[in-house]
Amino acid sequence: MSHDHDDRPRLTPAQAEAALNPPAGRNGGDLVVETLQGLGATTVFGLPGQHALGMFDALRRSSLAYIGLRVENNAGFAADAYGRITGEVAPLLLSTGPGALTSLAALQEAAAASAPVLAISSQIPTAGLGGGRHGYLHELRDQKASFRDIVKSVHTVRTASQVPSAIAAAWESALTAPHGPVWVEIPQDVLLAETVLPVVSALDATPRELYPRPELTVAAAHLLSNAGRPAIIAGGGVVRSDATGKLLALAEKINAPVVTTFGGKGAFPWEHPLSLRSWLEDRHTTDFLESADVLLVVGSGLGELSSNYHTFAPRGRVIQIEADAGKLESNHPALGIHSDAREALDDLLDAVEAREDATAPERVATVLGAVRDRIAAQDLTLEQQVLASVREALPDTSPSFWDMTILAYWAWSAFDARHPNTMHSAQGAGGLGYGFPAAIGAAAADRTKPVLAVSGDGGAMYSIAELATARQYDLPVTWLIVDDGGYGILREYMTGAFGEATATELARPDFVALAESFGVPAVLTTPESLAADLGKALASPGPSVVVLPALLRMFEPTHL
Repeated sequence: MSHDHDDRPRLTPAQAEAALNPPAGRNGGDLVVETLQGLGATTVFGLPGQHALGMFDALRRSSLAYIGLRVENNAGFAADAYGRITGEVAPLLLSTGPGALTSLAALQEAAAASAPVLAISSQIPTAGLGGGRHGYLHELRDQKASFRDIVKSVHTVRTASQVPSAIAAAWESALTAPHGPVWVEIPQDVLLAETVLPVVSALDATPRELYPRPELTVAAAHLLSNAGRPAIIAGGGVVRSDATGKLLALAEKINAPVVTTFGGKGAFPWEHPLSLRSWLEDRHTTDFLESADVLLVVGSGLGELSSNYHTFAPRGRVIQIEADAGKLESNHPALGIHSDAREALDDLLDAVEAREDATAPERVATVLGAVRDRIAAQDLTLEQQVLASVREALPDTSPSFWDMTILAYWAWSAFDARHPNTMHSAQGAGGLGYGFPAAIGAAAADRTKPVLAVSGDGGAMYSIAELATARQYDLPVTWLIVDDGGYGILREYMTGAFGEATATELARPDFVALAESFGVPAVLTTPESLAADLGKALASPGPSVVVLPALLRMFEPTHL
């Protein structure tokens, strides 16, 4: 069988000469950074360790920008945010054993949120591999086994010539829908050994496109065109695939109300007459979605938070468009379409017939009014005031990153993310400590606009060391810390379940003085002065901290 090589890149005589006579002094680490550069990487995140020093030394000979964080988990969160904001692969350079394992929680969040993170870890020397107990520093019986359950794909390197292919394969995997974190590991001796391999060039790691099957598009279009009360749930897949314009056009063509999941914030205009916003934890919204005779779910698996804690029971036909095959029909029977959201919406938009429905905006307004009345009856003025102040202070195009904290839980439902891909939280895996290091990653991706991080005092202590990182790289990150003296949401959960809370109260530092000790300007604010203080901090160059002492409460759940 012959192959046509005519479309392959040709080397010039000078390039051929360079390939035959590569520069001296290169090692396996150089192959790593040359491969990353060849694939288009510009920024890498990480934290050095003894086995990984060959890789970090090679950064010195490259054009890659390096952002070094103080804890590997935080480096993972920063890479996650970089991947979300840019849609590009975020390389994360780690050491062996404890250094690698410390990134696990961040990689779980990247997996849950479909963030394209390429983790490249060192490994003990080749002689120690194979599960024998040789007593090498950082030795694990099978390091990659700890990651296999979390990342999309695992790629092992055992010789220098395997480095470019392994990293390119991992890169392609990370960017193939659904995006996700991937793992490459390279032994210390491979990274350190001098290499006479040519400088890496002409790499191709183009991700595979994921198109819907045409017969499924026809069936879905028929259902939607003939629906009496269609509705749409738009998830994070809509935002990640840059399909918000397609979604808007489809919703308007068939007059279908749209609710966005917490991971899909910004997928649909908040003030649009067809916008049900994001009130998924509200029974009025749940009832409305259950009453739809055809429900289109795009880019969501309808997990716990998107289904009002699995109380949602649709009565009509469900059409589910999802890039992750494992999520198709995982919670509800559906016409399952395995596809990237953008490709599927594009085809659907062509195939559906326009559907008139003058009552749709009125039905949407009725639901939103009922939600508003429910919240208004609970004496939650402070919480709504604080959230409104954040929205007032934050520029419309600035990204925000929310830790697992009461104000974030409010924001999931009630915050108007005015542009797609601007509001992100750790709600995929639900771990603490995401907000501030993620904001650092976003600021590294784009220094032209301020980035907001929101944490509680408990979550803030997970990433307080990264104040040093924000200062070192002079990144435009403003960190709002809502200080309620403990794990506020756990305090509420325990009090509700057991009558009193245990292990939720925290001694904490003077956050203003602590930030200032890092050289980061900080201010103590009040609910009344929050909008002004936050606006001033966001408008100032470099990092800043705003501390709000406040005891916020959640709105009553409707799923119990």
